[in-house]
Amino acid sequence: MKEERYHLALDKYDKNIVLNALNTLRTQQIQEGRPTEPVDELISRVAYAPTKKVKVAPCKCHEER
Repeated sequence: MKEERYHLALDKYDKNIVLNALNTLRTQQIQEGRPTEPVDELISRVAYAPTKKVKVAPCKCHEER
């Protein structure tokens, strides 16, 4: 059975929010004496994820017909 994978589209602002949240979780785990390896791996995966340029079409939902 294949493992499910998820792909997220994040801009720079969203990426920084995710990294900040993961870093906060890592800090909490250090304070509780829990292992941080899973969070460390996820932080590096998010921080060094490849980028892809995407065209964004303007919204035409408010145009008059």
